Amino acid sequence: MPARTGQTSDLFRATAAKDLSLVPLPERMRPRTVDEIVGQPHILGPNTLLREAIETDQVPSLIFWGPPGTGKTTLARVIAAATQAELVALSAVDSGIKDIREAVAQAERRLAEHRQRTLLFIDEIHRFNKAQQDALLPHVERGTVTLIGATTENPSFEVISALLSRCRVFALRPLEEADLKILLERALADKDRGLKAAFVARPEFLDHVAQHSSGDGRRALSALEVAAARARAERRDVLEARDAEEALQQKTLLYDKSGDAHYDTISAFIKSLRGSDPDAAAYYLVRMLEAGEEPRFLLRRMVIFAAEDIGNADPRALGVAVDALRAFELVGLPEGVLPMTQAAIFLATCPKSNSTLATYSNARKAVLEHGPLPVPLKLRNAPTPLMKAMGYSGGYRYPHNFSGNYVPEEYLPEELRAERFYEPSDNGEEARIGERLARWRLELEERRRAEEAAGAAVSAAARKIDE
Repeated sequence: MPARTGQTSDLFRATAAKDLSLVPLPERMRPRTVDEIVGQPHILGPNTLLREAIETDQVPSLIFWGPPGTGKTTLARVIAAATQAELVALSAVDSGIKDIREAVAQAERRLAEHRQRTLLFIDEIHRFNKAQQDALLPHVERGTVTLIGATTENPSFEVISALLSRCRVFALRPLEEADLKILLERALADKDRGLKAAFVARPEFLDHVAQHSSGDGRRALSALEVAAARARAERRDVLEARDAEEALQQKTLLYDKSGDAHYDTISAFIKSLRGSDPDAAAYYLVRMLEAGEEPRFLLRRMVIFAAEDIGNADPRALGVAVDALRAFELVGLPEGVLPMTQAAIFLATCPKSNSTLATYSNARKAVLEHGPLPVPLKLRNAPTPLMKAMGYSGGYRYPHNFSGNYVPEEYLPEELRAERFYEPSDNGEEARIGERLARWRLELEERRRAEEAAGAAVSAAARKIDE
């Protein structure tokens, strides 16, 4: 049977019983208003679409997509409290079409008798099969209920397209460490719902919990509750790093994300990749992740590494690194560490070349030394008759009209024709690139010599005429 908010929430039951101590700390500290919500500024900041919809009581059907503990259920409750609608909650884990129909029937009666709208909150909506989601569709379409679905899975794959097209999707992000510390400090200080200022948390405690909660506010508050219970049993009122370790079952690693350990470890990771040691690369990668390093920082470094240290020795490397970044954004933590590790292994075992960096540096040096030299006339764009009359694009030879889709041609400004910015390595795919390039450059050099010889012959003939 679908349950109204007051029937499903431990917080509401315990509040009625005047005994909040029976309620878990994360539930007690659940935000009650938009302003109490920590994090998610991209969807709840000033002038954002969702915030304005809540404040004006014009909330459409919504899908909240994000990792655990980021506020999906909280947002549904806040919306219900801020609007005049009744919140009815279902869990897709233990609900079926019968429950949906009963909830809709109640919503129809509520609308007819009291002119009150119904917010139908469905937790883990991705667990509903197609038939169950189809059962929702006509009622969402007619406005009998305003659907709020919560999911940890990509709704593009888990929610049928007809239902998805009638909902606004908002992606919730893992909470930042600063956000988690705010939640912890708020719970420590709150005298009504929190720990009533009975404990003092050392900075190391807050740092450890924030770093190892994977952006999950519920996990952070649960760890605080466990640590407080442990300290209380030992008649202590100070929470130390060891309490956080015990609560999270995770040891503190020596790693200051703004200090030497940060730079030393990321340096060791990159040098292990460059040195083609997948074992060391995996070790330093996991060491940083376990210490709470921001995964996207590591992924961005891998993207840079793929271009800087592998380049065209294996052109797949850049795609693998970018795909790892996309995969992490798709699945998040904890599973997102797997595509990261796969990418690190691949990058470490690729043939290496720094010719991309060298080419950029060489070309940049020429640009800075010579300035913007004139583009050869034959390479210029000629969209008008006047430009064509001025010689723009004249003499340009289209490579695809020639054998092998190549024709020896000068493309650099005249002052730079002797320059060689790109020198491929002998490794991997770049060795084959080097073979092609050597052949093309030889053909170009032969053309230059032929043109020089022809020019010399013309000059000699002209001198004879003058004599």
